[in-house]
Amino acid sequence: MITVTQAVENIVNSRPFLAEALVDGIVNISSLARKIQPQVEDILHKPIKSGAIVMSLNRLVPYLEVRMHSGITKLINNMGDIIVRSHLTDYTFKNSDTLIEQHTHLLKAIGPNQEFFYTMVQGVFESNLVVSNLLVDLVDKYFNNEHLLNKGTNLSAVTLKLPASNSQQPGFYYFILKKIAWAGINIREVISTTNEFTLVVLDQDIDKTFSVLKKMNQEI
Repeated sequence: MITVTQAVENIVNSRPFLAEALVDGIVNISSLARKIQPQVEDILHKPIKSGAIVMSLNRLVPYLEVRMHSGITKLINNMGDIIVRSHLTDYTFKNSDTLIEQHTHLLKAIGPNQEFFYTMVQGVFESNLVVSNLLVDLVDKYFNNEHLLNKGTNLSAVTLKLPASNSQQPGFYYFILKKIAWAGINIREVISTTNEFTLVVLDQDIDKTFSVLKKMNQEI
């Protein structure tokens, strides 16, 4: 049979920002208990006193703090460089039999030049291409016959070089994206490899994005 504590934990876990607020001590426990009391009673199918919910919340906070911060502090402190690139364009194409072929032609045209920003991610039904503005004419040339679903301009990207152990730490990406969301920054694209994590945002948000990511290790 599910307990009051388990019901409260399930409710809190379904609201990540609420869990963060509890850990940070910015939520009134008594008020929260009264607010979620109807949900707890629905889960347990019986009346529950708000005092029991308060006790469960107080027991839950230390566990949440350990779960959310254990290991993440070390990873954040061991992150590598933060690289910012501006003047980018974002394309979304419908997948086709010729899309990869055009991608190959474009890469050959670019050659070994490492100064350009170029990423391509193939999804199930569509592919995303983010490039430096200097490559726009080449993209328009080689992908002219492809089905363009969307094109975004006035974009910048910030890339985090991650510690090798990032893939073993639950909540690592959530911790980063939470900071971005709380800052009110809209993410245009997320590009991820094993040890790199890139956020593409509007030019007007790049300074704020860099600042948020730079200060992460000071806020954990």
